[in-house]
Amino acid sequence: MTETLLALVPEWGFLLVFLGNFLACLAVPIPASLIMLAGGAFAASGDLAFGVMWTAGLSGAVIGDQAGYLLGRRAGGPMTAWIERRPKSGRLMRRAIEWLTERQRPAVFYSRWLVSALGPYINLAAGAARLPWPGFALASASGEAIWVTVYLGLGYGFSGNVQALGSTLGNLGMALAAGVVALILGRVLWRTAQENGAG
Repeated sequence: MTETLLALVPEWGFLLVFLGNFLACLAVPIPASLIMLAGGAFAASGDLAFGVMWTAGLSGAVIGDQAGYLLGRRAGGPMTAWIERRPKSGRLMRRAIEWLTERQRPAVFYSRWLVSALGPYINLAAGAARLPWPGFALASASGEAIWVTVYLGLGYGFSGNVQALGSTLGNLGMALAAGVVALILGRVLWRTAQENGAG
C-alpha cells in the first residue's frame, strides 16, 4: 500500500497530502508521514509547489484533528470503550487518556509532532473528556504546523532518500512514544509506592 500511495503523490499531490493527513488524524492506518516526506521531495524537484503542499498538509491535519475531537465529544464513551477492547489500539487509547489527564493542552500540542502515534487517540479522548475546544484547537493547530513543516522540510532536504528517512523517523517516533509511556507509568508507580508507604 505504501508504494502505491507514494506513486500517487506526483499525480494527486495536494489532494493526497490533504486526505492522508485527514484520515491519519482519525486513526486510519495511512502512512501520512511518508506521504509528507514524498511531497517535500517532489516540491524539491519542482513538480509540486511547497507552499500549496504545506497548506494542504496543515489543512488536512487540522480538520482531521477537529473531526476526531467532535467524534469523541459526540460518541466518546461508547467509542473509547470499543477502541479499548482492541489489543493494539486499546493500549494506545489508554496511554492517550492517561497522558491527556495529566497534561491537557500540552498533551495535545506534543502529540501532534513529538509523539504523533498518540495523536488520533488524544483527539478522541479530548472530545470525550470535554476538554475546552478553543484550547484544543489552538494546541492542535500549532503542533500540526510544526509537524507539517518538519516532514515537508525533511522531504525537501533529503529528497534522494525519502523511504529510508521515513523508516528511520517512524522508528524514532515509536521509540519516543514508548519512552513517554514509560515515564508516565514510572510516575504512576512512584506515586502508588509513596501512597502505600504513607498508608
